Amino acid sequence: MMTKLIIQIPCYNESETLAETIADIPRSISGIDEIVVLVVDDGSTDNTDQIALNGGADFVIRHRQNRGLAQAFMTGLTTALAMEADIIVNTDADHQYPGRYIPALIAPILTGEADLVIGDRKPGTNIHFSPIKRLLEIAGSWVLRHLSQTDASDAPSGFRAYSRYAALRMNVYNWYSYTLETLIQVGRERMALAHIPIDTNPVMRPSRLHKGILNFIWRQSGAIVRSYILYQPLRSFSLLGLPFLLVGAFLITRFLFFYLTGDTGLSRHVQSVSIGGTFFIFGVILIFLGLLGDAIRANRKIIEEILVRLREKKYGIPDGSDFEIYGNPISQKKK
Repeated sequence: MMTKLIIQIPCYNESETLAETIADIPRSISGIDEIVVLVVDDGSTDNTDQIALNGGADFVIRHRQNRGLAQAFMTGLTTALAMEADIIVNTDADHQYPGRYIPALIAPILTGEADLVIGDRKPGTNIHFSPIKRLLEIAGSWVLRHLSQTDASDAPSGFRAYSRYAALRMNVYNWYSYTLETLIQVGRERMALAHIPIDTNPVMRPSRLHKGILNFIWRQSGAIVRSYILYQPLRSFSLLGLPFLLVGAFLITRFLFFYLTGDTGLSRHVQSVSIGGTFFIFGVILIFLGLLGDAIRANRKIIEEILVRLREKKYGIPDGSDFEIYGNPISQKKK
């Protein structure tokens, strides 16, 4: 049985580093019969697509306009599945991740030990990270480990390998980034997760994903909260509603205590009923929202399973898609 590896590279205006990234990708790996390099050009305004083809990419997908990293990732994943990939590796176009680690990254999938493998950049000791970035990476990974119930030591790392089983089940609803949401999905689906330590290349340019540390914190925090509520609505709204329920119950109980003990200044405590009742009702509403969200989540789970079955039929690229795909004639002749 042949094993096909597709290495996808989402990129946006990466003409300066893309050729170097592609050149660093190994073209022969033990246990792999076919390696395909797939570049996802997310509406670049430079000549990224031509650089990709000239640099040796086998296929280029080009969005007609910039849609963001998460959508570029999903376009690549969907296309790789349609091209019958057995393993999909995602790497960045800025050459942050050395290609020499790809064989080690896919090894746990080849042996059947993992569904997802993450390249651990060792954020706490990475010499290419600033002290603030190290702290944020460590803190963010700690939060994600608890929310996703996984042991991911470098949650934001984009250097990842997906088995076909895992890729079929990936759905990204967040427009900002895919790394955090897909990790929560892995934890929810109880997939096998592994990680390998890697060294990174020096950062060649500022990140295009955010505009500074504060913007990074705001966007990542928002992505974490939205993803957690999306996949754990009942728990999320129950945690939000519980404080209101407790405060409301306390105030109402306080009034009933004075009422039943015949307190002569009862009128002084009437406001406890009004405030406590408001808090209590608000808490109940939040919990009911959680129940409603949980019912929607169960329905979405059924829809996702149907989508998995459709993907397993090895569909092609549908007509009318908002992207173009074209192959490298030179690369095709070599095959």
